[in-house]
Amino acid sequence: MLEIQSKVEGKQFDLYKLEQKLKPIGYTIGGNWDYDHGAFDYKLNDEESYQFLRVPFTAVDGELDTRGCTVEMGRPFLLGHQYEYGIDEHGDTGNFSASLNQFQAPIDKDADIPAQYVNRGKRLVAELENVLLSIE
Repeated sequence: MLEIQSKVEGKQFDLYKLEQKLKPIGYTIGGNWDYDHGAFDYKLNDEESYQFLRVPFTAVDGELDTRGCTVEMGRPFLLGHQYEYGIDEHGDTGNFSASLNQFQAPIDKDADIPAQYVNRGKRLVAELENVLLSIE
């Protein structure tokens, strides 16, 4: 895991408006959310290992599944997971592989993040700041 300082950290946004801004530029709400916290994920790579830019958030007014929920942004970070290949010979392609890997424990939960993804992650955080700070 590699944290990337950002101007959005500590800022509060309406979750619905946040989704409207982030989904069109490639972010999805990560599957590991709860009623009081979650994260937006941007997939950087899914070959041999997975690298994501993750932008965590915490509910400050309401619950994530309710209308009008306000969230506070956390510090973005790069996350790398390496999965064991060869468990399912037919599952190593595309979306089908991703559906299997979501249930498979990574062999390395904190895999190294290649420099190319570190640089790309920093550029994405700069874009994130431009997009989000324009809706305040």
